[in-house]
Amino acid sequence: MSGTTQAASPSRTERAVAPDGGSAASGARRELLHKLPWLVWRRHRAALRLGLLITVVACAVFAYQRMGIMDFLGGRSAPDLDGQQAEEFQNRFNSTFKFDLAFLTFLPGIVGVFLGAPLIAGEQEHGTLKLVTTQSASRARWITATLVLPLAVVVVCTTLLSVVFHWMWAPAHEIAAFGDWLDSGIFESTGPVLPARTLLFTVCGIAIGMLAKRVVTAMAVTAVFAAVFSVIWAAKVRHQLGTLRDSVYPYDGDGPDLPPGSIRIDDWLSTAGGDLFGISTCNDDETGACRAKLGIVNRVTQYFDYGQMTGMQWLGAGILLALTVAALAFVIWRARRRPL
Repeated sequence: MSGTTQAASPSRTERAVAPDGGSAASGARRELLHKLPWLVWRRHRAALRLGLLITVVACAVFAYQRMGIMDFLGGRSAPDLDGQQAEEFQNRFNSTFKFDLAFLTFLPGIVGVFLGAPLIAGEQEHGTLKLVTTQSASRARWITATLVLPLAVVVVCTTLLSVVFHWMWAPAHEIAAFGDWLDSGIFESTGPVLPARTLLFTVCGIAIGMLAKRVVTAMAVTAVFAAVFSVIWAAKVRHQLGTLRDSVYPYDGDGPDLPPGSIRIDDWLSTAGGDLFGISTCNDDETGACRAKLGIVNRVTQYFDYGQMTGMQWLGAGILLALTVAALAFVIWRARRRPL
């Protein structure tokens, strides 16, 4: 017999099983998500995986649509199309843009309803929250893990969607969706506004779920909140994010000559000194006596320039993020201070 002792090699079963009884592959996956973060992923992996999948598919669709747009435009990033070509473009692509914009416009509300609202309400309703918070994990650690991973996925996915959609839309911004970047949904679907809106609706959904403690109730209230907020945002806030510019031209002259990509907002009549009157003032004045009496000599068109879009988006995103921070502070305060 040899005096050298050989170490027994581990069996196939021993190699395949991790120390905690799970598979080695499962143990490797947990290297990235430890303890509470792994638990959060495990509990909500279906919604998070679906969000990642939808993001990848949508980005691929946008990239494919851009190929068709660039082919129509002949590879030009700044198209110079006549009326017939612009009409042909709208006939070919505007239905596609409408579908894309509907998807991106409703996406923040959908995420708020199906991810935000059940995030904590589901744990409260099924009693798993009490089990987790009575273990070694503190409330602060639990709420941090619960919020960070889903919100990080939301930010990454919506940022990618916003960037890729803007990349697709930008070459044809003067004619796509009839050139209306403010009210057609493009304003909310590009730049920082899409991630900011989605974060707000998600965090508000979490807060509503924490208060309601029932998933279905939280989802319904979150849906109503998202709809009401969107209406108020469109009617009262969006047009206040930028300063209107004026194009002044003679009453009987040709005009206005607005920069490409501009959004025409309102029309006025004005005096030489700049006093404004409604566009219907002196409508029945065939001799011009009414206008002469009021001193009306010019027309004024107020508009937003395309160059203002980015600044307006960042201002709007700042407002949305400030509301998000307030809602997030409430969620953290209630999770740490009040019974769950």
